[in-house]
Amino acid sequence: MRSTRGIEIGTGLFVLLGFVALLFLTTQLPSSGLKLAAEKTGYHITAAFDNVGDLKVGSPVTMAGVNLGEVESIRIDWSTYKAVVSMRIDGKYNKIPDDSDASIQTQGLLGGKFVGIGPGGSETFLKQGSEITLTQSALVLENLIGKFFSSQANKPPDSGGSGSTPDSTSSAPKKEKSK
Repeated sequence: MRSTRGIEIGTGLFVLLGFVALLFLTTQLPSSGLKLAAEKTGYHITAAFDNVGDLKVGSPVTMAGVNLGEVESIRIDWSTYKAVVSMRIDGKYNKIPDDSDASIQTQGLLGGKFVGIGPGGSETFLKQGSEITLTQSALVLENLIGKFFSSQANKPPDSGGSGSTPDSTSSAPKKEKSK
């Protein structure tokens, strides 16, 4: 009887630790918006995009593959009907030229979206409240597939290797004129 009680307590602790680990992992996902870490410092910048695809709050902001910060919020600007992305950039990355461009890119073929910043050539740098004006929206795979199929549907059929055109041969016998 004593050994079964020990097994029950061990199993209970194992299940409890499993739930704690699951809770921790879900709070660390970028899309959850919940974080157990302390609030990060840095400066905030914005950029307006025509389409953000499935960009999420917490997605990384990178330059040359280096993580500079993360997406803080995404909202719609009702005057321009564009998506405004607010980003927090770590304070140690304070030498980003203010004429840099921002694009929404995909991590791998089916990965999540992130904001990629391409450096400009200006001598002045982004600071708290700056806006990146040169942006490139997300490439939506469904739109590309739709455009491809519509362009294929509008193409005339290929005559292939038949060697004849529809008007050059006819299956009906020709009548000869009588004299």
